[in-house]
Amino acid sequence: MKERDYLTAFYSEYDEESRLQSRHGSVEFITTMRYIEKYIKPGDRILEIGAATGRYSHALARQGYQVDAVELVEHNIAIFKKNTLPQEKVTITQGNALDLGNFPNDRYDITLLLGPLYHLYTEQDKRQAIGEALRVTKPGGVVFAAYVISDGCLLDEGFHRGNIDVAGYIEQGLLDGVTFAAHSLPKDLFELVRKEDVDRLMEGFQAVRLHYVATDGSSQWLRESLEKMDEKIFQLYLKYHLATCEREDLLGITSHAVDIFQKQ
Repeated sequence: MKERDYLTAFYSEYDEESRLQSRHGSVEFITTMRYIEKYIKPGDRILEIGAATGRYSHALARQGYQVDAVELVEHNIAIFKKNTLPQEKVTITQGNALDLGNFPNDRYDITLLLGPLYHLYTEQDKRQAIGEALRVTKPGGVVFAAYVISDGCLLDEGFHRGNIDVAGYIEQGLLDGVTFAAHSLPKDLFELVRKEDVDRLMEGFQAVRLHYVATDGSSQWLRESLEKMDEKIFQLYLKYHLATCEREDLLGITSHAVDIFQKQ
């Protein structure tokens, strides 16, 4: 089975829209939007690469921004189009994060790469996707690149919930038995990384990091508790999370992180 076939099969069944709308999933969305709002300006043009069903694209288009979206999976594109409101200034095309040849250089003020790096398994492909995102971004523009973080997933899904057989993963070569670094293949669907991997990937690019953010922080660990919180306590938790999501001593617990950098 080809890499694209694994993704198509997964996202044809997976409800990405509901993930970000759940109480614990909304923390990732709220956090990412909060940082986008730090940098977006009236009149800015946005490109979302790997837009999935359009949670971010639609949210920004409904604020009046011009959004162009690229998505690989046809099932996601169909849902994206179904959810588009008449007043939205948004386009959606099928495409691949590795080749944005239909998009010109230096066009976008904000570029979102919030999914493709989850599913790229070689350093060459990851750097190609980052390079393409930077190419289409204006000098001074800001790129948001999301990753799935291995330690947060291992701690939560492995040691906490028992959904991952940690010993079995080591035997299969999916985890290093000494360092516990993750190794994934396309059939595993998600590439898991650590911050040092992200740091290494960014070496040599003409970009300056603005933030590295633990977008869901401890919300995956606390998902049952978050779902039970009343709104007042949940808003207090969000205030705590947003105050601490860049603390280096807490970054390893997150399952998702966003690297935010400015094109030079």
